[in-house]
Amino acid sequence: MFVMSYLFLTGLGLLIAPGATLESMGSSVDYGSIMPRWVGMFSVALAAVIGQVLRHKLTVLYPLGFFMPGAMLFGFLALYFKSGDKLFLVVAAVVAVGVVATGVSLWLDKKRSVLTDGQ
Repeated sequence: MFVMSYLFLTGLGLLIAPGATLESMGSSVDYGSIMPRWVGMFSVALAAVIGQVLRHKLTVLYPLGFFMPGAMLFGFLALYFKSGDKLFLVVAAVVAVGVVATGVSLWLDKKRSVLTDGQ
């Protein structure tokens, strides 16, 4: 739910007020308004997909919510080192919280299924 929430909120912010949203996320770079709105559009769309995965309890896709953002953390850090824009550190921190929360949830689900399968 956390991942869907931050994707939707930041995506909506980037669509409606890209400059203010980027500034509130620590960016000191002017990206214009077109590219941030495009990223916002994809963020809102991805939030909708994740919402449907959760709503329909497509548990087979849950690990993807851990591994993909986990891999993307390396990309966010690389973008920070290349650009020096703190935006990428903020995004990495928010995504890291989601990765940890998702990882803990997956671990607890697995532990719970082992306990219930063993009874």
